[in-house]
Amino acid sequence: MVFSYRVFNLILVTINKLIYSNLASELCCSSSYFRLKEERKPNIKVNNSYQFISSSTMFRVLLILSLLGSSSLWIGRVNSHEESGEWSCNSDDSETQLVAEFRPGFITLDGHTDDWKDIDGFEFSLLPALDPDAEHEYKDGKMTVKALHDGHDMYFMLQVDGDYVYSKGENKKCPSVALMFQIGEDASYHNMGGCKEGVSSCTSKTCKGHEVDIMHFSIGNAIPGRLYGSNPLDNGEGNGDDRFGHLVDLYAWNPHCRYIDGKGPSGNDSRSQNDWKGAWWHSSFTLHSGFVEEDSPYAKDGQKGTYFYEFSRPLRTLDRLQQDAQFTIGETSKMSVAFWYPPDGLPWHGSGHFSISCDWISLDVIPGRSVVRTGTSSSGSGVFALLLSVVSLCGSVFVGYWVIYRPRRIPFTPMETQMENI
Repeated sequence: MVFSYRVFNLILVTINKLIYSNLASELCCSSSYFRLKEERKPNIKVNNSYQFISSSTMFRVLLILSLLGSSSLWIGRVNSHEESGEWSCNSDDSETQLVAEFRPGFITLDGHTDDWKDIDGFEFSLLPALDPDAEHEYKDGKMTVKALHDGHDMYFMLQVDGDYVYSKGENKKCPSVALMFQIGEDASYHNMGGCKEGVSSCTSKTCKGHEVDIMHFSIGNAIPGRLYGSNPLDNGEGNGDDRFGHLVDLYAWNPHCRYIDGKGPSGNDSRSQNDWKGAWWHSSFTLHSGFVEEDSPYAKDGQKGTYFYEFSRPLRTLDRLQQDAQFTIGETSKMSVAFWYPPDGLPWHGSGHFSISCDWISLDVIPGRSVVRTGTSSSGSGVFALLLSVVSLCGSVFVGYWVIYRPRRIPFTPMETQMENI
């Protein structure tokens, strides 16, 4: 179970008070004890007693420092995505199959989700990623996840209720989302790929097969309704960064080995780019013609409403470094979604996010012919084609009749007659 900083600090202060009070009482008793010994045995030097007391004090101080050190180490481990207890996952969401239908020309990537209303999706409870206990579920509601494709790009929509909070330039004081996809066959949801190597030893060779693809969107510098992510400046430098809106393209082998595409422990590689694009919106906004940066914070904090996020990415990318998941029509991928929300106006921390499941969920990329709506469209097209054929046939018969039976108004003059008149 992950404790908040306030509770943990309170416990730590209480322990220190108990230790110090115990230390003071023992020092008092120790000095009394040595005074009695001095009265009975005046040959014993007082300096020895003080020396013993100093050693005892030093031992207590070292004990306190060790406790503080171990507690700070414990805090550091929790913040670095390591659980305080044994990991367990009991969730039915791992059996969920999110379906990405073939719907070309359907989605406009602007943060508005009216064009998603006829697309089926799933609702997920949001549980803490490090402690997926229903008692600590995100209290403002569930997250709805939808997906589709147009034969070239994948599209995702996330919808989650939440009071409006926004602090310009402070990403960790604004709600944030991330998508994670399995790349390597051995990549687990837990521990972000699950490679056992540490920061100093994780490489593409030592962690081969544990790669995961991550898209992370922090909205502190992102204007609502505007497009962020892939841009020519960062792509020109060969990495997955986004200097404008922090919609970044990453890869990871575990929580400690997580890098922007094109960057890593062995140096930078100029063959990468950010393939993601996305936008966000909140239902409390009253202006729909478009925001600019000067309109920040765009609405009043604390207003009830819903956050919307839209993202797109090509089914296949130009990745050569095993840093992007590749989607194939007719096949299944594995994915998850994370959500950060600033608690009580305080910044969120990296490991303090919620997740839609404690394991991967399936993403089925459906071919066009498999969608029921496509069959209905084909039937309509067939009727129209048949009607067009009948009209064409009737037109051909009419033209043929007109050519054969049309009246001949110009008399026929033999060639010989024309030559004699010249």
